[in-house]
Amino acid sequence: MTTPGEKWTAAYVEAWKSNDPQQIAALFSDEAKYLTNPDSEPRVGRADIVAGWLEDLDEPGTWTFDWWIVREDADFVAIEGRTKYPAERDYLNLWIVRLDAEGRATEFTEWYMPRPHQD
Repeated sequence: MTTPGEKWTAAYVEAWKSNDPQQIAALFSDEAKYLTNPDSEPRVGRADIVAGWLEDLDEPGTWTFDWWIVREDADFVAIEGRTKYPAERDYLNLWIVRLDAEGRATEFTEWYMPRPHQD
């Protein structure tokens, strides 16, 4: 059985692949908060999240993302991942997502750091 966190994360990855505004919007509640950069203000509200995503998107096919659920409770999901941009960048990711009763994110916080190179 698929958990709400697994369903949300799979939908996020599909939206990431497509950059489709409707798919992106469907992930978030009306007043969701999206925090990904410590040097900028969080995006607040579905429209701001979609606009910000489209301003700073990754082109389809330029990355891969492997992920797994670290912890999931009623409205809380912790996701660990690895984003690879071939021959360019390789990141470790940690996402904290809070979900509403409909399975939409009310808050998304992302941390990422370059993956140490292995020789």
